[in-house]
Amino acid sequence: MRSALAFFCASLALATPLAAMAKAPDYAAAIADPKRPAEAKALDEGRKPAETLAFLGLKPGMKAADIVTGSGYWAEIMADVVGPTGKVTGFEPSQFTARPESQQKWQALQARRPEVKWVSYKFESFTAPAKSFDFALINLNYHDLYWQSEKMGLPKSDPAAFVKALYAATRPGGIVGVIDHAGPAGDTWAIVDKLHRIDPAVVKADFTKAGFLLDGESPLLANPQDDHSKNVFDPAIRGKTDRFLFRFRKPK
Repeated sequence: MRSALAFFCASLALATPLAAMAKAPDYAAAIADPKRPAEAKALDEGRKPAETLAFLGLKPGMKAADIVTGSGYWAEIMADVVGPTGKVTGFEPSQFTARPESQQKWQALQARRPEVKWVSYKFESFTAPAKSFDFALINLNYHDLYWQSEKMGLPKSDPAAFVKALYAATRPGGIVGVIDHAGPAGDTWAIVDKLHRIDPAVVKADFTKAGFLLDGESPLLANPQDDHSKNVFDPAIRGKTDRFLFRFRKPK
């Protein structure tokens, strides 16, 4: 009897860690998903998706948003991480999805990843249902809220209104990750227009003013060799810019 009880207790002790491991995020499997296109995988070395999502805390079962999803790079990985018990929404501005050169890619993305909810919205008027996301990511696009472009069909936005809407859409305790090109201090609108960079202090100020708490920052994507006076599309630095990585959290 005692031997049987000891065996049961030992088995339970072994099973518990295994059960916990089964629920842990499998970032490596998400990145290795064969459905991901080659052009997306080519960006992995510079974007460090596994380390980035581990730092931000994306987990299975979360309801997550990829804002200004572009090619869907992050949304596809996030969909595999959250799994069937979670849900990912990929938001893309209608100014971009309506462009002839983008329509085919947008349609192909929706066909390839039907498990993701794809939403086209006006860039200057982001909105989402209240308390709908546990997690959101804005990759290399927050600075565009300080950019006005007639060519791209982008009118002047209100960054404060965007962050306020995102705060409302985030559940208490939810996470928002922001990755962007580090830029110098000064006139944010002028700097973004010239360099497509943003002062990290501006991002911190915008999010904390809306009520978010700065929960962490990481040097994972930093490049001290980057010249912050160069436009991010300069061939000398494109794809290798000094990027900051912030984790904001909505108070519970």
